Amino acid sequence: MTRTWSTVPADEERYRPLYARVLGLRFVNPGGVLCFLFFEGAVALAVLLALAELVTWWAVLVLPAAVAAMVKLNDMVAEIVIRTAAQVPEQERDRFRRQMEPVVGRASVPSTARALPGGVALAGDPTLGATRPAGPPPEPGTGHWPDPTRHDPYR
Repeated sequence: MTRTWSTVPADEERYRPLYARVLGLRFVNPGGVLCFLFFEGAVALAVLLALAELVTWWAVLVLPAAVAAMVKLNDMVAEIVIRTAAQVPEQERDRFRRQMEPVVGRASVPSTARALPGGVALAGDPTLGATRPAGPPPEPGTGHWPDPTRHDPYR
């Protein structure tokens, strides 16, 4: 018994769109609307471009074939990705999941203040209150500190 990598069960294969069956898609499973857009949409686009004399009439044959080749290439890339992922040991997958999980918790804040570059100090700095009161900087031209509970600068 050979191992099949197809994502579509064999009994459901007959219900797949003709476009997907003709291309032999095993991993990409486009629905009916998408298959319609891939084929008939490419033909319609090629006809419109040919009627506008932007391309030759060969585009009516070449454009759907190019779209089909890209869809088949996408299916082959998906196969390679799935097979490669299946070869990764479960231990590596668990390690990767642990590394990718977001860490939620609390950050530890030192009780002593440290100076930051540019002469800025943290809120717990004891010298902060000695040099100026807490709050926003003084309003220009007044020389005094605004009310810290007032947040609207346009009032």
